Amino acid sequence: MFTVATLVAAIGIGLLGGAFRWCLEQAELMRMTLLDWAHGLAWGWAVPIVVVAACAAIGHLFTRLAPRASGSGIQDVEAVWHEQEELPGASVLPSRFLGGVIAIGSGMVMGREGPSVHLGSTIGAEVGRWFRLSDYERKLLYTTVGGAGLAVAFNAPVGGALFTIEEVTKSFRVRVILVTLMSTSLAVWVSRFIVPEHADFTVAPIASPDVAVLAVYVLLGLLSGALGVAYNALVMSLLRRTDRMRLHATTRAALIGGLIGVLLWFDPLAAGGGADVAQLILGEQPFTLWTLVALLAVRFVAGPLSYASGTPGGLFAPLLALGALWGALFHTVALAIGGGGAADLLGTSLVPFALVGMVALFTASVRAPLTGIVLITEMTSTASLTLAMFAAAAAALFMTTALKGRPIYDSLRDRMLELRDARAGAATAEAQ
Repeated sequence: MFTVATLVAAIGIGLLGGAFRWCLEQAELMRMTLLDWAHGLAWGWAVPIVVVAACAAIGHLFTRLAPRASGSGIQDVEAVWHEQEELPGASVLPSRFLGGVIAIGSGMVMGREGPSVHLGSTIGAEVGRWFRLSDYERKLLYTTVGGAGLAVAFNAPVGGALFTIEEVTKSFRVRVILVTLMSTSLAVWVSRFIVPEHADFTVAPIASPDVAVLAVYVLLGLLSGALGVAYNALVMSLLRRTDRMRLHATTRAALIGGLIGVLLWFDPLAAGGGADVAQLILGEQPFTLWTLVALLAVRFVAGPLSYASGTPGGLFAPLLALGALWGALFHTVALAIGGGGAADLLGTSLVPFALVGMVALFTASVRAPLTGIVLITEMTSTASLTLAMFAAAAAALFMTTALKGRPIYDSLRDRMLELRDARAGAATAEAQ
């Protein structure tokens, strides 16, 4: 019975996760069409501001129907696995799907992976309820089918499975691995009937780096570790500040959406999930030093700010785009300082450093280095940088540990539980 439930849940997230990704792709096309139209109007600057503000507000309203649909959802999955939270109800599904499509699709600097994980988890729990499975088996489905959701979001079956094992469960028990592999493989296969199979990013073949360059990648990893700790601190700081605001939460989301709309008006690359800017970098589109600095600085703040809006949306995709910008900037600065000698040693292409920067910053923030390495390898169909990725990820992990940085989802889970307890305490006090 459990095996049948696993297969049904996997088919469910394959269909729903594929539909979610397809809807977001269509929303992005509509967003770009709207921006092109707005730029032809005398008052066109108001269009993205109003539209994104309205979409952020609507996305937040969906979380009022299901509060656990707010934000990423990955911390919710981890809380259930650690028995700190109960399984959610089915209301999370429409709130996650519709709220996510509206908010993320409008251009908020958030990713599709968090909602995809939570969609898969909730489907797993609901299917377990239909089959009258035990609480433990429902919890197991909630956790493992969530990894299938990540695999569908990024078309990365190995990365999705590894995320469940390395980050969520931290368990190598045979049953966990078996269920994860079953659900992930079937979910990705089903999703490809909706979203055709292809790598998320198109990258030209890359030669393996010379051993002498590994020390430079280690330096990139060390600096990425410090940057990741700062990024996590900014995410949590903005969340804490918004928690203390007296402003109505939906109004706050609308105001943040309006700010993101301003970014969209001036430069679409500064907003959205970041796949477009990452692809331009990986496609070797020329960027000046100051353009990279500006995009990195803006997106470094815009991602945490968007997340603080409380709408459905994840952190992965913006973090990967930030890593690509960071790696590209590191390479550009190195060539500017080292001149021809640096170019001979490091090469003139910034793509290898962008890819390794994605892995290093992901490792620094999430503390799941193997997942980061496999995800980027699958998303780019590039395996020649594995050694450089391992070196940079190890250095990033060392630096975050030295700086006493916490994994972002641990911090988000603590905040989620604190808010839950505060609401319960307030409700008890009001009842008395």
